[in-house]
Amino acid sequence: MRQLGRSQPARRALRGRNETLRKPILSESVAVPGDFKVVGCDPVRCPGLSELPPPAPGKTGWPWTEAGPHLPDNLAHGSSWPKVSIVTPSYDQAQFIEETIRSVLLQGYPDLEYIIMDGGSTDGSVEIIRRYEPWLSHLHIGPDGGQAAAIAEGLRRATGEILAWLNSDDRYRPGALARVASFFTAHRRLAFGNGDVNQIDADGDLVQRIWAIRPTRFLTANLGVRCWPQQGCFWRRWAYEQVGGIDEDLQFCMDRDLFIRLAGMGPSSRIPGPPLADFRMHGQAKSSTMLDSAERESQTLMAKYGNPRVRSKTRLLRLLWRFWCQPTVMRRRLNQRYGWEW
Repeated sequence: MRQLGRSQPARRALRGRNETLRKPILSESVAVPGDFKVVGCDPVRCPGLSELPPPAPGKTGWPWTEAGPHLPDNLAHGSSWPKVSIVTPSYDQAQFIEETIRSVLLQGYPDLEYIIMDGGSTDGSVEIIRRYEPWLSHLHIGPDGGQAAAIAEGLRRATGEILAWLNSDDRYRPGALARVASFFTAHRRLAFGNGDVNQIDADGDLVQRIWAIRPTRFLTANLGVRCWPQQGCFWRRWAYEQVGGIDEDLQFCMDRDLFIRLAGMGPSSRIPGPPLADFRMHGQAKSSTMLDSAERESQTLMAKYGNPRVRSKTRLLRLLWRFWCQPTVMRRRLNQRYGWEW
């Protein structure tokens, strides 16, 4: 997740001095449920491993010396792959940003729109990002209004049918975008989907698997519980536009706030299979430094979206939550014992 360190007033005061690079010329488009056609840029295929800058010495494996599978131009039934737009907010994460970028670009996906919004990093992140500029659909460098504002602006520029953001210290797993696109194509009315992710440490070593639970707006709004790891969440652009986008006033729970609203727009489902992404926990991660703020915002969201009478039935809600989690508990046990994935 993005590191903190800029005051909100200072960021907003300097907003007009932003430097904007490589803004593509897009024509107007409208997306509706079940409509995958977007008028705009021609499809942009992910580059191959040999096309990207060479990795730093000692960097091996995914996504340094290994790439995801190269996908055909069309789906099995002949239709085009849906355009996928990924936004990465960046600020002073030079230690991790290149790995994040490569994990997106090396997906082998036929129609990718990748947008990076850097808030004016001073630790070498900008120099790293510029090395990959030829493969970016849009690059913004300059002060902004913080992480939520950067993501919101990036998503406003996105033209894909399927949207997501990936923080500058996280990474996608090989083939993640193909699995997501295939699932959304097979479930045309799906508004929001989530999948498992791995929790990793600063060195990229596995800590644990986070087992995603099928989204439930009711229990999340009234009990505050959820297991929708942000790195494994994807949604339709029409749904995002109809809910009004990200609440830029939130610092920590903007993902939960958005996902609660998206889950109310139409069918939501867990995306089956192995983890889609890696969520990195380290000393400077926002998840490690803003626990008090997270709790305050969580209470605010329950008051905003929950029902006071329902929220008072804590014991019943927890019982319902245990029942809702049972399929995931069974899935985890069968995976650990037999290696089954679904």
